[in-house]
Amino acid sequence: MRSLESAIPGFDPCFVEQIYLLFSRLGGNARRNHIAVTAMLVRSIFGCVRAATGRFASAKDGNIAVLFAIAAVPVLSFVGAAIDYTRANSARSSMQAALDSTALMLSKDLSDGTITTSQITQRAEDYFRALYTNTDAKSVAVNATYTAAAGNGSTILINGSGLVNTDFMKIAGFPNLNFNASSTSAWGNVRMRVAMALDVTGSMASDGKMPAMQTAAKSLIDQLSAIAKNPGDIYISIVPFAKDVHLGSSYYNQTWIDWSRWESANQTMGTCSTPSYTTKNSCLTAGRVWTHDRSRWTGCVTDRDQNFDTMNTTPTAANAPTMVVAEEYVSGSERYCRTGNDPYLHPIVPLSYDWATLKTAINNLAPTGMTNQGIGLAWGWLTLGAGAPFNAPAKDANYTYKEAIILLSDGLNTQNRFSTNTAQIDARQKMLCDNAKAANITIYTVQVNTGGDPESAVLKNCASGVDKFFHIKSANQTLSVFNSIGASLAKLRVVK
Repeated sequence: MRSLESAIPGFDPCFVEQIYLLFSRLGGNARRNHIAVTAMLVRSIFGCVRAATGRFASAKDGNIAVLFAIAAVPVLSFVGAAIDYTRANSARSSMQAALDSTALMLSKDLSDGTITTSQITQRAEDYFRALYTNTDAKSVAVNATYTAAAGNGSTILINGSGLVNTDFMKIAGFPNLNFNASSTSAWGNVRMRVAMALDVTGSMASDGKMPAMQTAAKSLIDQLSAIAKNPGDIYISIVPFAKDVHLGSSYYNQTWIDWSRWESANQTMGTCSTPSYTTKNSCLTAGRVWTHDRSRWTGCVTDRDQNFDTMNTTPTAANAPTMVVAEEYVSGSERYCRTGNDPYLHPIVPLSYDWATLKTAINNLAPTGMTNQGIGLAWGWLTLGAGAPFNAPAKDANYTYKEAIILLSDGLNTQNRFSTNTAQIDARQKMLCDNAKAANITIYTVQVNTGGDPESAVLKNCASGVDKFFHIKSANQTLSVFNSIGASLAKLRVVK
C-alpha cells in the first residue's frame, strides 16, 4: 500500500487503502467475489468521504491558497491589460515621432519648391511609411491637410491612426486598442529679428579676420533674406563695437542722452558769453556763461550706468540712471567716432530689411580700438527693443517672433567704461547675457581665435546652448559658421 500511496502523491490515505484492497481481493477469484468486494468497497469509500469532509470543514491550512486563487483572476487581468496598453502606447509614440518628421520634411519640400501641393498626399505617405516601423500596429492610416499662407503662415496637418490587437484584454471583450496622433508643421508664421554685434577692434586687422567676417555677415544677410516672403518677415541690425559704439551724431538733441561725461571731457566744444574765453573753465572762472555745443558730438556712447549696462531698459530723462552716456571715444591721439567717410568706428544700423544698405554698412567696417564685447551685445539687444533709441517696428499679433543676437569677437575683453580688468568686464557681460536669455533672446557667440588665446568662458557661457557657441581657429571658418547659424535661425518649427 505504501508504494501505491507514494505513487499517487496528494491522494487521501483512506482512498489509497481502499484501492489497494480492491486489487488484492480481486486476485484469482475476481469473477466470483466481485459483487461482495464492490459492495464492501463502496461502503468503505463513503466512510472515507465522510471523514475527509469533516477534516476539510475544520481545516485552516488552505485558506491562503484559496484566497490567492480568487485574487489571481483580477490581478492577472490587470497585468494583461497593462501589457496590451504598453504595446499600444509604444505604437502611438512611434507614430508621433514619424508624423513629426514627416511634417517637417513636407513643409521643407513645399517651401523649397521641390514638390507641388498636388503631391503632398503621396509624399506624406512615402515619408511616413519609411519612418514608421512598429510591427504591432495594424490598420495604419495617414492623411495630410495643407493650408496655404494666411495671416499666420502656412501649415501642414498630418493625422495618423492605427490599432493593436490585444492578447489579454480580448478575454474581457476588447479585441483591439485604437490609437491616433497628429503633427502640424508651420512656416511663414515666424518672423525673425536678428542683431549682428560685430567686433571691429584693432586686432581684427590681422590674419584676414576682418574680410572673412564681412563676407560671412553678408552671406548671412543673403541666406536670411531668401526666406523672407514679404517685407518685414526678416529684420537685421548691425552693431559694430570696440570699447564704445557709435550711435550716430544725429541723436544729439535727444533728452535721454546723459551729457555729463562728454561735457566734462570736452572743454572747447561750446561758446562763452564772452567770446574771448575759449574754454569752459576760463569762461566760468571769469563769471561768464558757457554753452555746450552738443551738435559737435560725433556720436560715441559708452556703457550705461550700472546695472543698466546689463539691461535693455528704454532710456528716459525722467530716470537719469537709465540714460545713454555720451562720450568722445579718444585713445591716445585717435578719436574713434568721426563724421563723414572715414575708416573708424561706424554707426549702428537699426533693424532693416534694406539688404543693400546693410551690406554696404558691413563693407565699410574697419578695425580700430579696444575690446568691450558687453557693449556690442547690449546695443544689439537695444536695437530689438520697441522703445528708444531705435523704436523697432511694431509686432503683428498674427505672427510669432524669434529674436536673436549674433556676437562675434576675436579676443578677450580689454576695456569698458569702468575697468581694464578682464575678469571684471566679463562679470558685467555675464549678467547681461543671463538677462538677455531670460528675455527669450537667442544668443549665438563666435570666438575667432587665431592668436592662441584660451577659449573664452564668457562667450561660451553667454551662448544659448553648447550648439550656439563656435570657437574657430582660422578666419576662413567664419563663413561656414555663419551659414550654420543661418540654418539654425531658419529651421522650421513643429507645432503640436
